Amino acid sequence: MQNWYNIFPKNTGLNIYIWIIFCMLPFYFIFRSSTWLEISVGVLMILIFFVSYRLTFLTKGWLNYVWVGIAIAISIAMTVLFGFVYFAIFLSFMIGTVQNKAGFFTLYGILVGSTIVTVNIAFFTQDQLFFTQFPFVFISVIGVILLPINSYNRMKRQKLEGQLEYAQKRISDLMVMEERQRIARDLHDTLGQKLSLIGLKSDLASKLLTANPESAKNELKDINQTARTALKEVRELVSDMRGTKLEDEIYHIRELLNAARMKVEVKGDPALKNVPLLVENVVSMCVKEAVTNVVKHSSATQCHLEVQQLPKELRITVEDNGSGFSTDRFSEGNGIRGMRERLEFVNGSLDIKNGLGTSVIISVPTVVKHSSKEETG
Repeated sequence: MQNWYNIFPKNTGLNIYIWIIFCMLPFYFIFRSSTWLEISVGVLMILIFFVSYRLTFLTKGWLNYVWVGIAIAISIAMTVLFGFVYFAIFLSFMIGTVQNKAGFFTLYGILVGSTIVTVNIAFFTQDQLFFTQFPFVFISVIGVILLPINSYNRMKRQKLEGQLEYAQKRISDLMVMEERQRIARDLHDTLGQKLSLIGLKSDLASKLLTANPESAKNELKDINQTARTALKEVRELVSDMRGTKLEDEIYHIRELLNAARMKVEVKGDPALKNVPLLVENVVSMCVKEAVTNVVKHSSATQCHLEVQQLPKELRITVEDNGSGFSTDRFSEGNGIRGMRERLEFVNGSLDIKNGLGTSVIISVPTVVKHSSKEETG
């Protein structure tokens, strides 16, 4: 069910002011009556209808079906007594939100059957005004038949899309965890033995330093060579990792923003230098997630990306000119939490600023590499 403040149905193609007119229209039919008793009964039924209609969004289980039944009964009475058939439009959208299959088809059958029967009765009991609004009555009956099915299918599709999006995020999180474990295993297998050997030779060299300086010197040479071999293996391990280049990701981001009809500006060189592929892969995924959030949530018309390779860090800024966010209601979703976790893995950080739009700043420390002269010296 929708929240209580979503009284007016969403995604119907009708402006909210049209729904307000629908709320005021029954009073016109009521005040056409000749006696104050009829007017009082009519106004009372209208108030009860809107109270029960609101309670259908607040209650669950059997009590929900009770309030729906009361609303349908009042809709029938309003059609027969006053010729007002349009409460059925409200009910058709509300019943479409019922996701219990048996409950939906039961309420749908009752609503369609009662509407058709009461409209036919009204043609014999109402005055000339009812006949003059026949085209609108006919459209209302067709709407009562079609709209609940459409709303039901739309709600079901939205639910499936939500489940699919959650599953995709879970798969992404599991892939990150699996990658972490794989990297940890590879680093352990690569470095564990050599670091243990370095530790043993360091202890031996310290003992031989005074007793046999020449042997200690040889041990130190072995330590130096072992360290260089370990460094070379780690670099080969990192270079063999498959990942996404930032330059390639920027190309896909341009296509995405152009498809969303947003102006895109990229400042700086996305062809990163002296950045390990693992770090570049993490940064590329975070930039992709940030831009996806701009397209989905910002209502922006422009997106600005800036790539800065500073002496001590790599900094990438994704900025839009959208609506920003309310600081008192802002809460991080799975996407932002995933970005933070990925960046923490490479000692990076994420900063989100709210101003004339939203700015997402991704920062990763620069990895200082040894020169090739050091490796071969």
